[in-house]
Amino acid sequence: MAGKSNKVIPEVVLEKLLNQQMPLLLQAKTIGKEEKIGLVIVDIVNGFATTGAGNMAPQQPNQQIVQMVAEANDLAKLFCSQHKPILALLDTHRPEQQEYPYPSHCVVGTGEEDLVPALKWLEREKSVTLIRKDCINGFIGAYDHSGNNQLLTWVKHHQLQELLVIGICTDICVMDLVLTLLSARNHGMLGKVEKIWVYEKGCSTFDLPRAEVEEKKLPLHLCHPQQATHHMGLYFMASRGAQLLGAVKIEL
Repeated sequence: MAGKSNKVIPEVVLEKLLNQQMPLLLQAKTIGKEEKIGLVIVDIVNGFATTGAGNMAPQQPNQQIVQMVAEANDLAKLFCSQHKPILALLDTHRPEQQEYPYPSHCVVGTGEEDLVPALKWLEREKSVTLIRKDCINGFIGAYDHSGNNQLLTWVKHHQLQELLVIGICTDICVMDLVLTLLSARNHGMLGKVEKIWVYEKGCSTFDLPRAEVEEKKLPLHLCHPQQATHHMGLYFMASRGAQLLGAVKIEL
């Protein structure tokens, strides 16, 4: 029996293989003035998206993350200009809380738990709702101490029929939220919501290639090539019923 090869597939080749075997259908969408659609921004906070801001933040400028922040800023401005509702989920943890298997991140008072500088203006907007969550899954994290789900309350208050989701990480927090939203929709928990959109350019994830894992002597199962895992997150959301977008604009 031939031995297994330890050769690492270059990420550009891996991405090509994924596109061949697991293609994504990216649609274009124009949001009408009367559409009941809400924008959900997932965890675009310093601890995940500001260079050098913490254990889970990029240590070097990362183009995919830079693009996500820019797209989120542009989309949010368009939504606010049309007085359409925005919900921003902010990963926030107590000092004693460990969210395995990840290192300490977004701890209260560190600044990691706050919106990135480009999006701080959202805190002053009347059409924006902020929800701090202490777990990966934003749907679960939206439950308050009284048992009320703040996300569901937001959806029903605005009588939303569609949700547009963006944020970080595509294959972790974004995917967990979207998959749960799809299940909630299928069980009639989301009121009038029928479609859940995910905007590809408005999403990103972190990069931990195998070479870096080996250099740091980390377990190999922690390998996380950015483009491949971003693609996989999008694929699994689409396979469960989310609609993927490659372009978004709003009627002015």
